[in-house]
Amino acid sequence: MFRISKYDSDLLFQYTEDMENGINVASSSVKGPRSYIRLNTIVQKMRFFSLKFKECYDLDKITDVSEEQLCKFFTNMKKGVIKKKDGGEYKSTAYFVSVFKAFWHWWMKINRKKGIDIKEITLDLDTRASKPKWVYLSEEQIQKLCDHALHKYKVLIMFLFDTGIRSPTELVNIRVSDFYNDFRELQIRDEISKTFGRKIKLMLCSDLIKKYVKDKNLGNEDYVFPINPQSVNKYLKRLALRTLGSEKSLAGQRYNELTLYDFRHCSCCYWLPRYKSESALKFRFGWKKSDKIHYYSEMIGMRDTITEEDLLIDTTKTEIEQKQERLKRENELLREKIGSMEDQMNQILQLVQKGAIILEK
Repeated sequence: MFRISKYDSDLLFQYTEDMENGINVASSSVKGPRSYIRLNTIVQKMRFFSLKFKECYDLDKITDVSEEQLCKFFTNMKKGVIKKKDGGEYKSTAYFVSVFKAFWHWWMKINRKKGIDIKEITLDLDTRASKPKWVYLSEEQIQKLCDHALHKYKVLIMFLFDTGIRSPTELVNIRVSDFYNDFRELQIRDEISKTFGRKIKLMLCSDLIKKYVKDKNLGNEDYVFPINPQSVNKYLKRLALRTLGSEKSLAGQRYNELTLYDFRHCSCCYWLPRYKSESALKFRFGWKKSDKIHYYSEMIGMRDTITEEDLLIDTTKTEIEQKQERLKRENELLREKIGSMEDQMNQILQLVQKGAIILEK
């Protein structure tokens, strides 16, 4: 088993420290310090490169990689020659490319300040992101999974489906103290979010979460889902195979390939036709750009919700509403007249009855 070299470890420390302080950021990148989530991603991905370059090219220094080696490395990732620890293929090679490009541009910049010219070796890398397949689950299929899952996983599934929270980054950092209004609302803090913090309403899992926290006897500062993502994904795959089979879902991925990531997609599909505004939906999911809505939903499960009332323009609706109000007033007047006539008839009837009694006498 390879270990990251001291050179790479020191270099990684320097790189993350600069990114944490917003120093030596590439001219084309957003200025300012990087978030905790981003820094954590940098550490993970750069350790991955260091170990893989050692394994593939026997390099002790990540900065010794050549342009040819780099292009071949990412090509092999895309083809599935370089695999994950579990034997699976990498779905988004473009993201790894962007991470390395950012590092290399930082490396060029800090050396340029020292008067050292570093060759640009990332120009020919393919940064085009192909849309990965994912597992689409309908509301009924989600319920079927829950019916066959262990209780703790049922709670987790419903929480993911309800919130659409990023997993594992945001998910594993949720504490009991992040719930408000008797577990009807959830605060996703700024420091754990990739984009921005937000408070959202829990519409499907509130009671489940409340009981789960109580049964587990969790305190305010306890993490609600301190999970191991790899272990959970293995369980989800077995659960999906047992309950839904191995056929392809509408989003292209087979049911038995279900992962935590897929629930964010499914949640978006569920909430998209239910939210009245795009901005409110983006807020719930922590998105800044509208294209994320289509990326995550692909409009799967959408239905045509237009009604005849939607066809009425504002002026027409106003005229109809005014006519309805006028008819309402006319009906009220008519009822009052009928009531008055009934009173008069009752009085006449009483007089007739009295007259009949007198005549009998």
